[in-house]
This record gives sequence, structure tokens and C-alpha cells, in this order.
Amino acid sequence: MARKILVLGASYGSLLGTKLLMAGHDVTLVCRKATADLINSEGTEVRIKLRDEDEPRAFRSAEQPGTLDAVTPADADPAAYDLVALAMSEPQYGTDEIMRLMKRIADARVPCLSIMNMPPLPYLARIPGLDASKLERAFNCPEVWSAFEPGLVTLCSPDPQAFRLPETGQNTLHVGLPTNFKAAPFENPEHTAMLRELEADIAALEIDGKDIPVKLRVYDSLFVPFAKWAMLLTGNYRCILPDGAQSIRDAVHGDVKTSEQIYKQIGQIVVSLGADEEDQVPFLKYAKAAQGLLKPSSAARAIEGGSAEIERVDLLVKLIADQLGVAIPAVERTAETVSQRLAQNKRAAA
Repeated sequence: MARKILVLGASYGSLLGTKLLMAGHDVTLVCRKATADLINSEGTEVRIKLRDEDEPRAFRSAEQPGTLDAVTPADADPAAYDLVALAMSEPQYGTDEIMRLMKRIADARVPCLSIMNMPPLPYLARIPGLDASKLERAFNCPEVWSAFEPGLVTLCSPDPQAFRLPETGQNTLHVGLPTNFKAAPFENPEHTAMLRELEADIAALEIDGKDIPVKLRVYDSLFVPFAKWAMLLTGNYRCILPDGAQSIRDAVHGDVKTSEQIYKQIGQIVVSLGADEEDQVPFLKYAKAAQGLLKPSSAARAIEGGSAEIERVDLLVKLIADQLGVAIPAVERTAETVSQRLAQNKRAAA
């Protein structure tokens, strides 16, 4: 059964969108007018390297069985879709036109799959024993989530790494790390069943007899997407220094003993919320992957570029630890450093 999926965000969102197109589903990307015009004229291209191949394959939207179009936020009609994928970074939801669209999505009661590192507040409200109202300080625009029914929002870990190439247009995406999207269930079993249909459709894809990387994996646990928190807090946010930035590799391996301690402490936070130990990625596996991450994280690069708003998973984890009565000094220091750097950028822009 072909589904209609509305994807907010034409950059990272085009990765999931392309996999859905390849599986025969119809996708609409929500983006700025110039990007929408480009996509409607030329389509999209996502480049993924297959196993044992040296060069990436180009997967173009015009060559897929599903249909693709792009619209501006004002022109999106969420009620016409089976599923909404939220694939922008959290600060982007605070713009006026996106806030209006999010209100229409909430009113239409369409199930939403969030593909953000930052779990939306309605999703956090689904976690037993967690007071989501005390976590609002970690969000740039918490009010955007107020109209959403928690059971209609689920979370998908954005583990695949992808980026736009400077020499190509806004409709081309290169996949650097072709890992899988890991999704938690919806509250409604029918909505989860739809996710599993999409999972199976994407899993069946092949080209020239070869498997195509980047799958959608649907789990029974609400906590599987939280496994990335330990990686983000051990590496990505520790790239942000009081007076500059460092690579993820240096953040992790500059003091690997401290990194392992932080990683395990955050893993215990997730387990305390209800996760299974088996849901966690072992530190040694993460540390090995970090050896090849030679650039600062996107959060660090954004701050270095003068941004005054980024996703604050660091602050979110600190606030959750506070609720649980757990102190993690390294996380507290990181959150303080990030807050100070953002405040400096805000003052500089004033």
C-alpha cells in the first residue's frame, strides 16, 4: 500500500524521503521556496556508497517508483498525509511559518515521526516518571509542541550521517555514514504497524542484486533512540570549548578514560528511565568509530559560525539527571560552556 509522507526539512529529510520513494511511497518535502522550486524542477539526488564499492551510487528522485514534490510551509496541508516526518533541527521549529504549520499538523492529528537528536516534548511526556514540563528550558521554542498529543509523536534516531556538498545544489545529499534509522513505536498499534510496513518495504530494496544501506528499523522500546545521548554528550558537545572547537576524535580520545566514564554515566541515566542495557551501544564500538571523526560536530561548527541557537541535548540530559537526582559534573560543565558560548554569540549579534 502506497503511503503519503510529509517531510519537514529537505536536507537530511531527503535521505529518508529517497528511501521511501524507492519503496514506492509518495513524499512531499517542506522547505524554502527557492529550494522547493529547484526540487520541483530538477528533483533530488542522494549519493550512497554500497558495500564493497569505491564510489557512491546516485539515487535520483525522478527515477524512483514513488512521486516527489516540494512545498513551502504555508502551502503544506498535513491532513492529506498518512505520516509526518520531522527532519529539521529543533531551533528551526520556532519560525513563525513553521509554528503555524506545526499547529495545523497537531490539529490534523497525523502521526509524527521525529528524526531529531532532540526528542520533542510530547515524546518525552510518554516516558514514565519523567516530568516533561521541567525540561522546557532545554528547548528554543517549547510552545510549538503544546498542541501535540503525546501518543501521536514518536522518535527516530538520526544515526545515518549525511551532508550537502558545497559544489552541488541544495537538492543533492551525500551520505557519509550509511547506518540505520532506529524508530520507537507509536502509542497506537495501527500507527506502529504503518511504520513496520515502511520498514519492510525499505528492507526489500536492492540494486543489481545488492543490498542498499540505510534502513528503517522499528523497535518495541521507547528508549532505543536515546542510545545516541551517550555519543552526543561524550563527543559532539565536548567539541565545544570555551574559546574554540575541537574534533570529535580529540574530544573522545584526548582523555579516553574520562570519555568512557561520561559515556557509561549517561547510559545509566537512560537505563534508569527504563531502557534495557542491550539497547546501548558499547563504548569501545563508539570510540573506534570516533577515531575517524576528524571534524568538530555540527553543533560546534554552528557556534563557531556565530549561531545563538542549537539543539540542546546536553542541557536536556542535565535536566533529566537533575530529576533523577544524579550528578554528572562533566555534563554540567559541558552544558555551562555551551550556554556561555551561545550567550556570547547572542550578544555579538545584538
